[in-house]
Amino acid sequence: MTQPDPAMSAPVRHRRIEAIDLARGVALIAMAIYHFTWDLEFFRYVEAGTTTVGGWKLFARSIASSFLFLVGVSLFLAHARGVRWRGFGIRMAMVAGAALAISIATYVAMPDTFIFFGILHQIALASLLGLAFLRLPWAVVLVLAAGVIAAPAWLTSSAFDPAWWWWTGLSETRPRSNDFVPLFPWFGAVLAGMAAAMVAERSGLFDRLSRLTAPAWTAPLGFLGRHSLAFYLIHQPALIGCVFLFSQLVPPQVETPQVQFRQACERTCSAERDEEFCSFYCVCVLDALEGENLLDGLFSGRQNESERQTVAALAAICTDETERRPATGGNQ
Repeated sequence: MTQPDPAMSAPVRHRRIEAIDLARGVALIAMAIYHFTWDLEFFRYVEAGTTTVGGWKLFARSIASSFLFLVGVSLFLAHARGVRWRGFGIRMAMVAGAALAISIATYVAMPDTFIFFGILHQIALASLLGLAFLRLPWAVVLVLAAGVIAAPAWLTSSAFDPAWWWWTGLSETRPRSNDFVPLFPWFGAVLAGMAAAMVAERSGLFDRLSRLTAPAWTAPLGFLGRHSLAFYLIHQPALIGCVFLFSQLVPPQVETPQVQFRQACERTCSAERDEEFCSFYCVCVLDALEGENLLDGLFSGRQNESERQTVAALAAICTDETERRPATGGNQ
C-alpha cells in the first residue's frame, strides 16, 4: 500500500512566521508612499497624471501584486489541512465589511470614481475562491495562476461591458474608479502565492522561517504586518487629512485647466508615443473638448455615458489626424 506523503498528511502547525509579517509590513509602507503621492496629486502639489503612468504605475501594480501574493500564502498556511471555518468566517466578515465601508465612503465623496471593486473586494472574493484550490498539486495551481493572469488578453469581450460584469476585469471598456482590482488578472497573484506556499511547505522552508527571530529594529514593520487591515483603513484618511490641512496653510500653485490637461495628456501619451506625436495629439484633443464644452465636465469627473462616448470619439479622431499629419505636412 502506498504510504502517505508526510509533508501533506501532517498538520501544518508553525508558530507565526515573522518574515511574512515583515513582508506585509513593507508592502503597507510602500502602499502609504504611493497613496501619499496620489494625495499630493489630488491636491495639485504634483502634476496631474503622475501616479498613473511610468514608474509610479509599475510601483502601484507591484504593491497590489505583493499583497495578493501574501494573501495566497496566508490562505494556505491557515487552511491547507482543513478550513478553519470560524476563523475564516470572522476574517471574511472583517474584510468584506471593510470593503463595503470603503465603497460607501468613496461613493459619498467621489460618486463618479468610487471604489466598487478595489483591493479589499478582491481579497474577500479571492479568499473564498482560493479554498477550492488548496488541495490541488502546486504545479496545477501555478498553471492556473498563469492562465488567470493571461485571461484578459484573450477573454476580453463587449459582453462584459454591462456594469454588473465589471468585477471580472474582462470588459472592453475600463470603468472609472480610484482603485480597480478585478478578478482577472489579479486572482492570479493569489494563486501564485498559494503555489509558492505549497512548494515552501514541501521543502521545509516554512519550518526554517518559523525558527528565525527578526531583529528588534523590524518590530514596527512586524506590528503593521500583524494589523494590516486596521492600517489599511486608517492610513489614507490620515494622510489625506494631513495634506488637506497643509493645503489650507500653503495652497498649491494651480495652473489653468488647459495647462493641467495638456500636462496630464502628454504624460500619459508619452508612455506609448513619441514627444512630437503627443504634443500635437494633446493640443487637438484640448481644442476639441473646448469646442464641445466638455473640458469642465472632464475635470470635475461628472460626465454621463453620452459625454464619455463623445470624449472617446474625439480622442479617436485626433489620433487619426495626428498619425496622418507628418505625411500631409511633408507634401505641403
